[in-house]
Formats: sequence, C-alpha cells, structure tokens
Amino acid sequence: MRAALFLVWALAAIAVMWPRLRAGISPSPGGAPPRDELVKDPVCQTYVVRSRAIRRILGGESRYFCSRDCASRYSAS
Repeated sequence: MRAALFLVWALAAIAVMWPRLRAGISPSPGGAPPRDELVKDPVCQTYVVRSRAIRRILGGESRYFCSRDCASRYSAS
C-alpha cells in the first residue's frame, strides 16, 4: 500500500514539474532570454554566433558577417 501511495505521489510531482523540467531554466522576469543562434556569413560561408557577428543592414535586411573584412567585401560586390 505504501509503495502505491508513493508511486501516485511521485507521478503527481513529475506531472507538476514537467513543464519546468522541459524549459530548463525558469524564464527571467523581463521575458524570455535572448537566443544566441549561429548565423552564416554570406561571403566565406562560415557560421558565427549571432552575438559576436558583425551586423550590417543592407537592403532592409540584417546580414551577419564573421569579420569587418567580409562585411566590406559583401557591400563592395
């Protein structure tokens, strides 16, 4: 009987905690944390972390580059 009660309690606890476990860290008070994704440099085809990439707005679109050299080569072409 004790084992069945423990099993029911454990399943209830997992059901309550499951959304937080899937989310990992609970959301910050200011909203969701910014996502740091990989972006592809259109010149040399390398992937760069978005927060470290050089960002240029060209033709109304954001483009991300691995270096200033790649950004200048892209805008020159």
